[in-house]
Amino acid sequence: MSEPSYDELKARLAELEKQADTKKRSGNLEMRVSEKGGVSVYGLGRFPVTLYYEQWKRLLALAPDLEIFLEENKGKLKLKEV
Repeated sequence: MSEPSYDELKARLAELEKQADTKKRSGNLEMRVSEKGGVSVYGLGRFPVTLYYEQWKRLLALAPDLEIFLEENKGKLKLKEV
């Protein structure tokens, strides 16, 4: 198998960069298990949100209260225009 040419490598790099840009802007959330055993959620902001199992369970249990809190305080919150 022959080595790819410079132009082939350059084209492949451009393709990968385009895929990465599209993925960043897609708004999709992605979950991964971190090296330390936490669950990281990518796509919410610049950095991933990483919590351990027990922390995620506590946060999920709080979801109904969190929704009420968010609605009650919506006027004080900075909202992104979509």
